[in-house]
Amino acid sequence: MNTLGELVNCGKAKDAALAAPDRQSLTYEQLRAQVDYTANRLNTLGVGRNDTVAIVLPNGPEMASAFICIGAAATTAPLNPAYRGEEFDFYLEDLQPKLLVVEEGTDSPAAASAEKLGITLLVLKHEQTDPAGKFELIGESISPDLLKPGLAESSDIALVL
Repeated sequence: MNTLGELVNCGKAKDAALAAPDRQSLTYEQLRAQVDYTANRLNTLGVGRNDTVAIVLPNGPEMASAFICIGAAATTAPLNPAYRGEEFDFYLEDLQPKLLVVEEGTDSPAAASAEKLGITLLVLKHEQTDPAGKFELIGESISPDLLKPGLAESSDIALVL
């Protein structure tokens, strides 16, 4: 059984892994670097394997990349950005994620729900001039105690729906 981190290693370094109109493609080499960055960033923030990270992002290359990169290091829980506040309250309370990832500048009610429930917000920042799917994660540490650092293993959970 392959993990998301292992699957990313299947592509040739210079081949396009993610593409979007009017944007430079993200190569497999760059995607592997993004996976490593994301795993290290999550670990630095106190999030590791089997910790749940909710993602509320619009469809696009950054959502695709975030799903792959976060799923390679933690358990992802993508949520529909069109949900209303009450729906985010329900799903976030049920999932109990350690982090909620939202796009920089969003006015999503997910952020208010996360604050109400004491869930740490992590902001995904990207530039239109960067390759499609390249991003930075901005946020503060939630716990100095990390039980399972590094990339996910085949027995770990990658996705919760």
